[in-house]
Amino acid sequence: MKDHAVIFDFDGTLADTLEDIADNMNRVLAEMGFPTHEYDAYRFYVGGGLKNLVVQCLPKNARTDDMITACHDRMVAGYHIRYIHKTRLYDGIPELLDALSLQGVKMAVLSNKADPLTQKICTVLLKNWKFEIILGATERFPRKPDPEAALFISGQMGVHPANIYYLGDSDIDMKLAIAAGFYPVGAGWGFRPKEELVENGANSVIDDPMELLKVMKF
Repeated sequence: MKDHAVIFDFDGTLADTLEDIADNMNRVLAEMGFPTHEYDAYRFYVGGGLKNLVVQCLPKNARTDDMITACHDRMVAGYHIRYIHKTRLYDGIPELLDALSLQGVKMAVLSNKADPLTQKICTVLLKNWKFEIILGATERFPRKPDPEAALFISGQMGVHPANIYYLGDSDIDMKLAIAAGFYPVGAGWGFRPKEELVENGANSVIDDPMELLKVMKF
């Protein structure tokens, strides 16, 4: 399988980051005098990047450019400090990464989380495995589901898109995989409902990370 690769989404796929994201955003909302949100609400706020998260969390009448920028900057500053208080890899992910590594499958991460935060968290959580590329949101590429960054990773790894499996937990991830010509696999343990993954083109939806090996026909 050395001519194959897996590209992972991060939040809701490799790691359960929901509570750290929610805690940091709720702290900002409270400081600014706005209502906070329950953890479950954040399942539908994440995935499009932190600025998009801020917009969705603010009351509609408060979504001015200045307020969005102010809350975003506070959120990012706080998240850089409190980025891994509750965040952890999902059960089964270490075993999956071990198995893929033993099979010589190349691995990468593509996230819509800001690249500095993506790098910071992955440095801690993914230090035991070799990833060819870890890439978060930057000015260099459009955000997912635009396929430009994904195809850049494909080229850097030297793996044809048709031989790449993309594992993610949202409609954005499935749309990205299809646009890039990857095999879209839904992470059923993630933030979004399985129906969303199927409706947006998942070829497979798995309930346990190790099931990816069956999808890849190991």
